[in-house]
Amino acid sequence: IHHTKPESRHLTYYNAHHILCPCPCSYSAHYPRWFESLLDQVNISGSTTRRPWNRATFCKGHVCPCMQLVPLRTMASPFIRHCFLQRAPSIPRIRAAAQRRLHLAPPFLLDDYTPRYLRLSSRDAAKKRSLAYAHLRNCNLCPRQCGVNRHETTGMCLIGDTAKVNVIAPHFGEEPCIQGHNGSGAVFMSGCNMRCIFCQNYDIAHQRNGMDLAPEALGDWYLKLQEVGGVHNINIVTPEHVVPQVALSILHAAERGLRVPIIYNTSSYDSLASLELMDGLVDIYLADFKVWESSTSKRLLKADDYAATARESIKAMQKQVGDLCFTGDGIAKVGLLIRHLVMPGKEAEGAEIMKFLASEVSTDCFVNIMEQYHPDAHVGKKRRKRRASSMAEDKLAEGDEEGDEEVRYSDINRSVTSEEISSVREAAMQAGLWRFCDPPKHDGFAI
Repeated sequence: IHHTKPESRHLTYYNAHHILCPCPCSYSAHYPRWFESLLDQVNISGSTTRRPWNRATFCKGHVCPCMQLVPLRTMASPFIRHCFLQRAPSIPRIRAAAQRRLHLAPPFLLDDYTPRYLRLSSRDAAKKRSLAYAHLRNCNLCPRQCGVNRHETTGMCLIGDTAKVNVIAPHFGEEPCIQGHNGSGAVFMSGCNMRCIFCQNYDIAHQRNGMDLAPEALGDWYLKLQEVGGVHNINIVTPEHVVPQVALSILHAAERGLRVPIIYNTSSYDSLASLELMDGLVDIYLADFKVWESSTSKRLLKADDYAATARESIKAMQKQVGDLCFTGDGIAKVGLLIRHLVMPGKEAEGAEIMKFLASEVSTDCFVNIMEQYHPDAHVGKKRRKRRASSMAEDKLAEGDEEGDEEVRYSDINRSVTSEEISSVREAAMQAGLWRFCDPPKHDGFAI
């Protein structure tokens, strides 16, 4: 038998003890002390004062000489009723307690979330579908502005009117708040509208291997990831060059029961027109900001307008979805998450990116400062044997040092150091950023 003490609210056990019968006979009896405690709080008649005893004692087999024996169930029923009628903690209170364990500021917590594409009206959905088909006939969605008819030929990305997909699977290599416990439903698109010489997914983005999927078939895969994989979200990786196909696939899947958030995992080399098309379809923008200087982007990304384009794109993303927010389970549902891959010798550019995010995007921007850079793709490869004049021009363009002319991009042919990572992190904190993707310093979910 237990009772909750009002002053401590801890579960406490009380032992029976010996008292005198309160009737004039002064007959001795044993009864539980918890009963006496309840009598101090609850009165059968509803008053707050303690009711005098006028019943027989509660000891089994004993009868007060002046009263007849009354069954224990009859005597205890008002108090038992009081205990069982106590209200259990409400669902909002339980949810609030779970949210407190996340150690998150209240503005970034959601009680519940409905994906944005489920809130689209049928009229808006029809407009987006019509606009997507129009862009396929005159492709000008990415900054390359190829203007080709994707039904007949290809542009810079070398992808036609169907999306070429390399991998579709639950993915556990994302941020903890994205992958959760069940994984993120990753859809890796083949091809890319950029030509990063250090591409960390070179085999997927540059080699264009995979299967061709029409928008309807791609949408059916989203449903399989949701129903069979049980993923927390659909994570579309490198979608900049297949925005019309992605938009059509989301609209198709939404009509057939898709209900998890959509993640637009981009290099930020997007046009404002493509982001306008995805507005209302995307819940989370997972955006890279690679480099700051146009000279660096021209040399390493083969896109001299990358930095300017990324700045405008990220501001448009922030305007659409705002800062990253979570539900009580610690999974991100809506907002902007910025990634910056620290590169060898480019920590100064990383610091400028952090200042931009704090001053022109939001000081509450959620940032992942990544340190997993490794030489890949063309970096560190031996130069092809060509004429001396061509080699000299390449050496001048790539900034190779004397004695390293046989290795391409030797200045970034190494891993990043802890000092370079700390430098970017310190610059971010000095700029006013404070929400980082770090391991938890408490006993909670890593978000």
